[in-house]
Amino acid sequence: MSPKRIIVLGDVMLDVVVRPTGPLAPTSDTPASVRIGRGGAGANVAVALAEGGHDVTYVGVVGDDVAGGQFVDDLLRAGVTPRLELVEGPTGIVVALIDHDGQRAMMVDRGVNGRLTLDGVLSALDESFDHLHVSGYTLLDKRTRAVGTAALQVASAKGAGTSVDVCSVAPLAQVTAPVFLDASNASAMLCANEEEALLLTGSNDVSDAARVLASLFDEVLITRGRDGALAIVGGETWREPSRGAQVLDTTGAGDAASGAYLAARLNGSSVRASLALAMQAAGLVVRGLGSRG
Repeated sequence: MSPKRIIVLGDVMLDVVVRPTGPLAPTSDTPASVRIGRGGAGANVAVALAEGGHDVTYVGVVGDDVAGGQFVDDLLRAGVTPRLELVEGPTGIVVALIDHDGQRAMMVDRGVNGRLTLDGVLSALDESFDHLHVSGYTLLDKRTRAVGTAALQVASAKGAGTSVDVCSVAPLAQVTAPVFLDASNASAMLCANEEEALLLTGSNDVSDAARVLASLFDEVLITRGRDGALAIVGGETWREPSRGAQVLDTTGAGDAASGAYLAARLNGSSVRASLALAMQAAGLVVRGLGSRG
């Protein structure tokens, strides 16, 4: 199939990824591997979509600082077109601390991301496009939730495809599942990890959670870390194991999986083939430090 024109709405973030290589020395120096680079869950998805051959535009808010410039430069190198509102203030930054199992704890300064405007988003949606993907962080932030919801409604009214990625379980718990589900109800597709899916549905079983979510969305993708991923489309469930890889850092693995899956589905691939590509993409990311592997 021919490449699709895709708009991704999401945060502008710079990642600082820290993996200590020795015991923490609270009042002194701790040896560590440190990487600084473009982050943002939505941007990770956008890059995966571009790698899948699509024409991708990224919409968001960037600060007038070095971090913002680095973010823009990285998107351009990845083949993604930035369409960002430039405002005075700091670009968002995430500091991710990585443990010996590759799991992460993230400290987040959202910077100017909360200043996303409806006018800026609607101007991007005035142009012709085939699909809109909205990062869950836009819906999790009360300052930008209405903007994300309106964007999904506009895209749906235009007949474009729509998708949402939940992105983070801690802010979801604060916002509550009903609020998030209401904000995303114009989306045809939902991407979530297992923790997020369980929280959204109040279920203790991922299969049950997937079925509940499939009653709300046309297509559901749930990533499960070492347990792979599953998808439900049209009442049918597909499962795919993770790729056996040494896990250095899980940062961005779910985003890569969601982006690869969506790219393949928009290219006309089957659910099974798309899940396989999603697990390949995630397997590459976890082998390296930072969201791009």
